[in-house]
Amino acid sequence: MSELAIPDMSLVVLIGASGSGKSTFARKHFAASQVLSSDYFRGLVSDDENDQGASADAFDALHYVAGKRLARGLVTVVDATNVQQRVRARLVELAKAHDVLPVAVVLDLPEAECVRRNAARPDRDFGAHVVQRHVRELRKSLKWLGKEGFRKVHVLRDQSEVDSARFVQEPLRNDLRGETGPFDVIGDVHGCRAELEELLGELGYAVERDPAGRAVGAAHPEGRRVVFVGDLVDRGPDTPGVLRLAMGMVEAGNALAVCGNHEQKLARALRGRKVTVRHGLAESLAQLGTEDPEFVKRAEVFCDSLVSHYLLDEGKLVVAHAGLPAQYHGRASGRVRSFALYGDTTGETDEYGLPVRYPWARDYRGSAVVLYGHTPTPEVEWINSTMCLDTGCVFGGKLTALRYPEREVVSVAAHEVWYEPVRPLVPAVEEREPTALALADVIGRRVVETAELGMVTVREEQTAAALEVMSRFAVDPRWLVYLPPTMAPADTHKEGPVLEHPREAFAEFGGLPVVCEEKHMGSRAVVLVTRSPDVAPRRFAIEGDGAVYTRTGRTFLPAPLTSSLLTRVRAAAAGLWDELETDWLLLDAELLPWNAKAGKLINEQFAPTGAAAAAALPAAVELLSQAADRGVDVADLLTKTRTRETNALGFRDAYRRYCWPTSDLDGVRLAPFQVLAAEGRAFHDRPHVWHLAVAAKLRAADPELFTETRYLEVDTADPSSVAAGVRWWEDLTAAGGEGMVVKPAANLVRMGRKLALPGIKVRGREYLRIIYGPDYTDHLDRFRDRKLGKKRSLALREYALGLEALERLSRNEPLWRVHECVFAVLALESEPVDPRL
Repeated sequence: MSELAIPDMSLVVLIGASGSGKSTFARKHFAASQVLSSDYFRGLVSDDENDQGASADAFDALHYVAGKRLARGLVTVVDATNVQQRVRARLVELAKAHDVLPVAVVLDLPEAECVRRNAARPDRDFGAHVVQRHVRELRKSLKWLGKEGFRKVHVLRDQSEVDSARFVQEPLRNDLRGETGPFDVIGDVHGCRAELEELLGELGYAVERDPAGRAVGAAHPEGRRVVFVGDLVDRGPDTPGVLRLAMGMVEAGNALAVCGNHEQKLARALRGRKVTVRHGLAESLAQLGTEDPEFVKRAEVFCDSLVSHYLLDEGKLVVAHAGLPAQYHGRASGRVRSFALYGDTTGETDEYGLPVRYPWARDYRGSAVVLYGHTPTPEVEWINSTMCLDTGCVFGGKLTALRYPEREVVSVAAHEVWYEPVRPLVPAVEEREPTALALADVIGRRVVETAELGMVTVREEQTAAALEVMSRFAVDPRWLVYLPPTMAPADTHKEGPVLEHPREAFAEFGGLPVVCEEKHMGSRAVVLVTRSPDVAPRRFAIEGDGAVYTRTGRTFLPAPLTSSLLTRVRAAAAGLWDELETDWLLLDAELLPWNAKAGKLINEQFAPTGAAAAAALPAAVELLSQAADRGVDVADLLTKTRTRETNALGFRDAYRRYCWPTSDLDGVRLAPFQVLAAEGRAFHDRPHVWHLAVAAKLRAADPELFTETRYLEVDTADPSSVAAGVRWWEDLTAAGGEGMVVKPAANLVRMGRKLALPGIKVRGREYLRIIYGPDYTDHLDRFRDRKLGKKRSLALREYALGLEALERLSRNEPLWRVHECVFAVLALESEPVDPRL
């Protein structure tokens, strides 16, 4: 049996005269969906598989479908005679266009056998001369197939070879998706052996030495592996030493390496090819000239064997010397290799005579992390899930590694400037004012890196919706340093007269201590308040006292009332400025009453419904009662109408509880429940009781403005504590309260490796009439089928983005970096989720 190897991602072109058995061969070895037959496409476009006049249209359709399959990375087989060079050329170009490898499988059977088979088929009424022409053209082409661009050519010369053939699908050399790490990805070394040894030591590797004391390998006690991003050679003081160490690690299985443009050029020079000796190649050749020929040959083979890029960790990590756009990941072609080695240029040169490189990372929107080097930069920076690790060690900068998947950056300083750069090291992105915001930061598809949840993707249509809200309704974006996440309800209660119950919320946190906080029926408010008028211009580049805004960034109150509210908050916080060592505070709160924000909603939707029900249903009950007294059989209708009356009046009473008149600030109440951030720190690592204690201090200072948030601590591992928590919720809701929010007592926690929700709301039976309608209790079985997955996912993503915004704010990162996260939360709010959840 002969094995025919084909790459995992390839275009297989069957070549053979009519009657050579290509279709039978294809059916035997490939799935029907993989095979595109010219006969089938002729039938598709003309209803006659033998209509040669339809061939042009048939092949147009075949090529179109083949292109769609290749774009998805699927093995595709073209079943046609393909004996003419111009026909094959189109297929080779198709493979190149999709960066996959073309493979030729030739069925070179005897001419007489092909003629005999055709004669036995009534649909093949053409003469033997057609087969003779096919065989002649095929044999004339055989020796040129490799030069035409086919990466593999398999020739089967008789029926026994055809019968014994078996295809073996080989993964591409760059496909190491099964290798999950952990990895330590190291940037451009450029002959800096001493710095490489030092960095390996910092990463925890033990360097192995030969009797002469030279480093010949390194291993990590925990089994971690290094991935070199290329450009190990040239410019630096010890290219042979770097190669000896790197080759030893690769050969021992302790490292992987991709090819850099300098390795490619060095390999060509060592093979005696004509190359331009510049950019440090002269130094490498001189240093290698002192080594023994066996080592030089080994270095040549090593450099020549390196692949353009690696696809690692189930496709979540890509390492390429100059980076790689998403459409090239895992592909193989000259174009892919060229980009991986050199990147892309605009065709221009800068003032130093060097090519201006296209900033591909700015447009990258792939799901994989891409780590690369090639273009030195003073500091590493995440740009759309990509990071350049070349920090110019050979130019006097640093040698940098990224621990993956931990995403921890480790660097060592260069021992000296080994090679003067033609161009000074410049940042990976242009410098900008820390407070400057730009439209380019928020439009289009965005991928935001968060510490707690990894990459969070925002679709283009979501950013468009957020931009509409931001530009028309939101406060000045310089105030928008945080937006709170949506909150998911507890899992649906499956029995009894309630849709939500504390037991499901307690079960969600599986044995952790929790805090149950009273849920105020107001509107979520973020309060940013400054200690004095000079703080905001200095810290947030805007004049003013602060801001009070909704969870979609809109102001609650007219400017004079906002200023008055902030004045009172500032005064109440007098004791906190020194205690927290800050001159501004960011608070998460509820602003009451509900009608302070939702007056229009209440007046236009809820109140008309309540008024109409209160006017019509009692009258209907009275008339039906009179009819029943006269002996009319309306008992069922009367019972139903009485139930509707009770439900409607309950609906009216429910929303009225949360509304009361206000005049200026009279009647307005603020219920803070979390201190989000202050100068230099965020507070999601503080337990919730600490936050509530701070809120109590504010209330003590101004009890007319601040209202208490009652709470109860519950140990979810203790049945008696859980029962007490259930009773507390029952008492709250029986007294007309909305319900409670169950939060992990420690605040930010993880359940195993999974980020826990920040809180789960458990709303009372009567409050839910406002949400689901007056008669919802009559249809609980239907409402129990509500889907919570999307809401939970949305809540987690927004929570992670909010945490990231607070961390960036506390680190005093540029405002546009903070705003990137805030805008993403606003964008995600346009995701279609049942608003009643």
